[in-house]
Amino acid sequence: MRTRYRLQLDPSIEDAKRFCQTMRRTAKDERVLFHYNGHGVPKPTSGGEIWVFNRIFTQYIPVPVYDFMGWLGTPCLYVWDCSAAGHIINAFKKFADQRDAEIRNSAENVPNPPRLPFRDCIHLAACGADQVLPMNPDLPADLFTSCLTTPIDIALRVFILQNPLLSKITIDQVKKIPGRTSDRKSPRGELYWIFTSVTDTIAWSVLPRPLFKKLFRQDLMVAALFRNFLLADRIMRQYNCTPISNPELPPTHNHPMWDAWDLAIDQCLNQMPEIVEKAEKLEKEKQERERHNTGERTESKPEVELYSSGKRFSTFFEEQLTAFEVWLQTAAMTKRPPMQLPIVLQVLRMSHIPFKHLHFSIPIPPSSRSPVTNSLSRPGTLGSQPRPLNRHISLRLQASPLPCRGSQSNPNIHLGPHSRRR
Repeated sequence: MRTRYRLQLDPSIEDAKRFCQTMRRTAKDERVLFHYNGHGVPKPTSGGEIWVFNRIFTQYIPVPVYDFMGWLGTPCLYVWDCSAAGHIINAFKKFADQRDAEIRNSAENVPNPPRLPFRDCIHLAACGADQVLPMNPDLPADLFTSCLTTPIDIALRVFILQNPLLSKITIDQVKKIPGRTSDRKSPRGELYWIFTSVTDTIAWSVLPRPLFKKLFRQDLMVAALFRNFLLADRIMRQYNCTPISNPELPPTHNHPMWDAWDLAIDQCLNQMPEIVEKAEKLEKEKQERERHNTGERTESKPEVELYSSGKRFSTFFEEQLTAFEVWLQTAAMTKRPPMQLPIVLQVLRMSHIPFKHLHFSIPIPPSSRSPVTNSLSRPGTLGSQPRPLNRHISLRLQASPLPCRGSQSNPNIHLGPHSRRR
């Protein structure tokens, strides 16, 4: 997913105000993503003030979050990557109630009232009000941002750091995983879809249905950020930080599906030397072929595809489909929907995998048609409600244009000093 973004490094208060207002005018009635990276500046105050430069760039001055609310309007999604980030959310909620009350009381005098109340703005914060971000030389300084923007890379890095038995695997090898996240036939692509399936399953099994639809099925950017936020919650708790969000989510860091994710990572890393060696060999062969044929070199890299030789990169999907098969055989004895249902729906979209278990996902018991309908409400689906489910499941996906497009590796608005990611 590619989005438009504006990067602001150490802005003055006038620059911050101007760019926030510009982003709101550009987005019109759509959602703006505001990302504050507060590394190297004072922590937010207890009143919810963050720090920017004065006009002549001689000192930092505090700016209340109340001002940013007025500049950015609604709807908006805020990401707060700084120590004591909980202060900002606490202050925002208080100011949001005040602003919403003022708008309700003077609705007739307000020419263009906000489309959504400020209380409904979404927040993702790195830690609580009394917590400090980890300072580990083996981790990026902006660990929370890394979890939200590059979840696969940071998950592999943390797994290696916490498993000393993987001494033959290095961080450099992790960075060389071939493929793209959009290519499900590549190692990186399959690992990404396993991650998507795991986080979707965790959210679907833990969150209330209305909240699940709001965060994971209505907006592509919101869904991607909240999937990555579940990973951030798990990783940062290991370093004495508890990420918080608004709407508030129940604890998910100890969900049993994380064990399946750890197994998938372990299988990936055990094959890493062989995969990287194969990718490098293909690259050298391609360079040799081009040099002999044309003498020119292209920038495209050869793809390392899975499934062509029958070798499986991970057994994650087979194991989850087997668990779903067991549920089908015992469905009459339990009224609980299967935990693996979102994973089954992911597999139905992966036509390149010749699973023999797929026929088990076609007949849907009557007791599970409501959960299936909830899971099929994909973001960007056009039309009204999904079609009735009998013996065939049809998916119709079309991504709707997003308001403020920012890449997965960059925020829309970035305030704070520049910090180089490790």
